Amino acid sequence: MIRLFDISLQLNGFPIKKAKAELDKIVHFSEEEFAVFLENKKKEIVDFHLKNNPFYNELIGNKIVEKWEDLPILNKQNLQKPLEKRLSKGYTIENVYLNKTSGSSGTPFVFAKDKYSHALTWASNIMRFGWFGIDFNHSYQARFYGIPMDFIGYRKERFKDFLTHRYRFPVFDLSDEILEKFLEKFKTKKFDYLNGYTSSIVLFAKYLERKNIILKEICPTLKACFVTSEMLFESDKKLLEKQFGIPIINEYGASELDLIAFENPQEEWQVNAETLFVEILDENNHPVPHGTEGKIVITSLFNKANPFIRYEIGDIGILDEKSTSQKPILKKLIGRTNDVAILPSGKKSPGLTFYYVTKSIIEDDGNVKEFIIKQTKLDTFQIEYISENELVSEQIQKIEEAICLYLEPNLNFTFTRKTVLERTNRGKLKQFKSYI
Repeated sequence: MIRLFDISLQLNGFPIKKAKAELDKIVHFSEEEFAVFLENKKKEIVDFHLKNNPFYNELIGNKIVEKWEDLPILNKQNLQKPLEKRLSKGYTIENVYLNKTSGSSGTPFVFAKDKYSHALTWASNIMRFGWFGIDFNHSYQARFYGIPMDFIGYRKERFKDFLTHRYRFPVFDLSDEILEKFLEKFKTKKFDYLNGYTSSIVLFAKYLERKNIILKEICPTLKACFVTSEMLFESDKKLLEKQFGIPIINEYGASELDLIAFENPQEEWQVNAETLFVEILDENNHPVPHGTEGKIVITSLFNKANPFIRYEIGDIGILDEKSTSQKPILKKLIGRTNDVAILPSGKKSPGLTFYYVTKSIIEDDGNVKEFIIKQTKLDTFQIEYISENELVSEQIQKIEEAICLYLEPNLNFTFTRKTVLERTNRGKLKQFKSYI
């Protein structure tokens, strides 16, 4: 069978063969070899950006960096500059992988990865899904994600779905009529696995529970379900296991980095130590002992296009006491939950739908720094934002049009520019909150 997935990566300039070979080598290092590899990679990526990245040099300033702990902590605000000011020498918008962060933390920005680093991300995904018998070239995916609604974006995404052997269930409307249609697809298609936003998959499972249906019984080819982007609560995990009849695997990632942690077959949340270096730090940026909670700070060991060195992702976590540098285990992730919006028509939309809506606010000029959306009544939402310049009426109209397209018409929005946004007691900005 044609390996369409690998071929499409190669054709787009992502050297997947080379990346798979390197990853395989890293995975098989002895403890001593891994320790040497990690120190070398950390030094190499810092040296590279000091020599080739003016943005990173500016961040360091006149600071004398003698050891790793002296390096500054990079946060999302630092990265809200036009991309060309953050790219390393030799990298242009044409020769990198470009994307936007979801803004699920409320702080959006555009980022770049060099093509080899992005190929490694895919190699890492392929390896981890492989632990559960999933092969991206052949396994058929039921994908619970959003999709761009504009004609070109929509077609492009559908074509990507075809190449990557997946069928997409758009998650903007999860009313019972739509979930009924989802169910019909599971009766007729031979899906190998589900993958997508936690909240959407949980809503589907609740629907199955009401109908008293076990998914595996109507779609016997299913092997596993992978949930991402939002917190999976223990009670929801039990519900999913019960209604799907297959293993539920929890992943934690960030588009600008990579998969950060992925549940292994032993049900441990194994941190990706092959392409990332993960630290847990206290308020004063000192490492905390394993078993203690702190902020998650991550270094991308391979990305040369954009520096992500000691990058504070905005989440709080705890590493397990049994963690080693070669196999760190994430004991707990605190934060990252998304509410569900209930609309006047009765339609339910996951909070992450607002990611697609707010993409229309995000421009690479870095004007909008942070935003949150509050639902105050069934048909009323407040968008609070921090920006250098007030949003103009054309921008507001564009956002309202996107909301009408993704959610439903006749919703009322107020836009309030703020100097500071309220945060959770953990300092996390919750992008969407329902007050209903």
